[in-house]
Amino acid sequence: MPDAEDVRRIALSLPDTTEKTAWSMPTFRVAGKMFATLPEEETSLAVRCPKEERDELVLAEPEKFWIADHEANFAWVRARLGALDGEGELRDILADSWRQAAPTRLLEEHPDLGVPRNG
Repeated sequence: MPDAEDVRRIALSLPDTTEKTAWSMPTFRVAGKMFATLPEEETSLAVRCPKEERDELVLAEPEKFWIADHEANFAWVRARLGALDGEGELRDILADSWRQAAPTRLLEEHPDLGVPRNG
């Protein structure tokens, strides 16, 4: 089961990522743009997610994903760390969120990072 230290280790392994405390919680940023946070006493993860995909995730796996009330109008989703299917799923979630926040130059330098795998 992934924990906050796994989030931190994986997030900081992504290109040009830094950690900064904001709103009394750890946040992770690529080139200064936030892509992940560790709210709820670091038992969950908040990441960028297009609203359409977010709604589908929450409907399909409500035990794993939910939308915080104050984030309902934004393209963010929460995930319970204890409900994730291991470090691989955590890595995929973080890389996808990183990709949504990363500037074009980093996307061009790392074209496969965060791109869904076929099969």
